[in-house]
Amino acid sequence: MKYQKHTLKNGLRILLAPMQETGTATVIVMTGVGSCYETRAENGLAHFLEHMFFKGTKKRPTAMDISKELDAIGAEYNAYTGKDRTAYYAKVEAHHWETALDVVSDLFLNATLDQEEIDRERGPVMQELNMYEDMPMRHIGDLWELHLYGDHPLGWEIIGPKSNLKRFMRKDFIKYLNRGYVAENVVIGVAGKIDPKVVKKEIEKHFAGIRTGKKPVFKKALDKQSTPGLSLTHKKTDQTQLIVGVRAYSMYHQDRYALSVLSVILGGGMSSRLFMAVRERRGLAYSVHTMVESFHDAGYLATQAGVEHENLEKTVQVILDEYKKISVEQVEKEELTKAKEYIKGKMAMGLEGSDDVVEYLVTQEVIRGEIVLPKEKAKLIDTVTAEDVLRVAQDIFQNKKLNLAVIGPKANKAKLEKLLKLS
Repeated sequence: MKYQKHTLKNGLRILLAPMQETGTATVIVMTGVGSCYETRAENGLAHFLEHMFFKGTKKRPTAMDISKELDAIGAEYNAYTGKDRTAYYAKVEAHHWETALDVVSDLFLNATLDQEEIDRERGPVMQELNMYEDMPMRHIGDLWELHLYGDHPLGWEIIGPKSNLKRFMRKDFIKYLNRGYVAENVVIGVAGKIDPKVVKKEIEKHFAGIRTGKKPVFKKALDKQSTPGLSLTHKKTDQTQLIVGVRAYSMYHQDRYALSVLSVILGGGMSSRLFMAVRERRGLAYSVHTMVESFHDAGYLATQAGVEHENLEKTVQVILDEYKKISVEQVEKEELTKAKEYIKGKMAMGLEGSDDVVEYLVTQEVIRGEIVLPKEKAKLIDTVTAEDVLRVAQDIFQNKKLNLAVIGPKANKAKLEKLLKLS
């Protein structure tokens, strides 16, 4: 993966990745603010703002003007809001890169944020919230992070509460834009069949008038607990959803690669320990997987599954047994190698398109301020030893770091509290 990085006088960073072997080009603009940078009163504003960028600019007054222009060239385009970033992108046939850049930069810099459009968009945003709450398999993740981080931006839902969505006004969006959408906090990337010199000149022209200011800061998370934690949400569902896991590491922790390998051994594929133990040997779940999430100053490892209501306790116990086992028995060489190759293989397959490449680069630059190339990351994965995996497992799989979140109609609090122990 080859790329160029340029930093303009106003602080804007540009990443260009020529890929002459592809027939596409992708433009992405990302700012390093998401829901983590909101106050309680602002919660939901970052995501709502993302919606509003597609409602019109001076040059393209309506949502139809924007979508019609991009649809006319067969573009794939969208945006997304995370806890620590917000991004806008368009992927096109390579010779249409200039149109993609023109449209995406126009949305990012010149959204009109008309009050009438804001009022109209409240409905769709609230329906999006309703949709997520009706999807327990997705909503359990929100409840898990709420349980871990409580009344802190990491614990709040990105989409925000309805009480906030109903009262946001244009001035709120403008205030947030001026605070977070500033040159020093923005990275624009273009990858694909491009001439970097030509693209750089166009970017400089489009972004000459971008807002300036200092990067905002986020509130530090309290990532500690002294006893196992339990969160139960009673809801009539056909399947009980659960996430069980432990507090782990931030994105800067020296053991983050060992943690990734540990996660894959536990639940990173159809031959992983938990897939075999939960699904294949006991038939308790259709889907079971283990994941790692790392933020600037917090993180976790967790396993998610959907089960029959009466199998909740049994499934939790199986998962906890596997957590305990990997913290007392060293992983065999073959299983360790398989996990490493799994990670490297997924990484390679996830970087085939111009959209994958540019998002990989821009996300690292926005979040960490540095880029670790895939080859470098693969080497770091390869350095992980069986001793590292055991050491990390012993560090994170402790009673005081253990948590469980459940959505379902029949969860027994007393039984689950009794189950939640690793030693």
